[in-house]
Amino acid sequence: MNEIILSAQHVSRSFKIGDGSVVTALKDINLTIEKGKLTVLRGRSGSGKTTLINILGALDKPSGGAVMFGGRDITRLSERKRDTLRRREMAFVFQSVALMSGLTAFENVEFGLRLAGYPYKKRNARTTQVMKEVGLDKRMHHRPSEMSGGEQQRTAIARAIAHEPLLVFADEPTAELDTATALHIVKLFKELVARQDMTIVMTTHDPSMMDIADRVYTLEDGEIIG
Repeated sequence: MNEIILSAQHVSRSFKIGDGSVVTALKDINLTIEKGKLTVLRGRSGSGKTTLINILGALDKPSGGAVMFGGRDITRLSERKRDTLRRREMAFVFQSVALMSGLTAFENVEFGLRLAGYPYKKRNARTTQVMKEVGLDKRMHHRPSEMSGGEQQRTAIARAIAHEPLLVFADEPTAELDTATALHIVKLFKELVARQDMTIVMTTHDPSMMDIADRVYTLEDGEIIG
């Protein structure tokens, strides 16, 4: 049986809106994420995908239920411990790549290693290594404005995987890319899973991505269906 790296147990999330009424974004979510697999959270806009990935990645807390990671209920950790967890054991790739425009691709990745507390003497070599892994060894000294959308997203992926996290979350990483580039990015994720036993959780509303995933959870109106 494959190792379970993360699980959600009866997770719910509600929000109060301006008129004082309550909106339920997630209802009784139960799922498991297997180590060394690419798991996709699928659903239309507003289905709860981003809310769920934020809770799984310790960016938000649920209204009810628990998220277990490494034998810990991370929903009960202090904000300081959750921040440390995100920086050292997890990584995030967002729809908007969130690269620093004044830095080169290499410098963006190296800066991410600094934040993660990666050993100083190993940073340059590790940055060069991951830039090669994502196919940007000849573009690493270009700034984001000098790169295509696909190259920027690959830089963001390199930054995410550089500190060797246990779990990578990718929230709609292909939403702003054309179909061919989007498929290239997802195939890159699949290669990283296969070569490095990486664990990736990705949200998408694109049905063309389903065949590449090891497991798919479909969300609709805040619930897992099917």
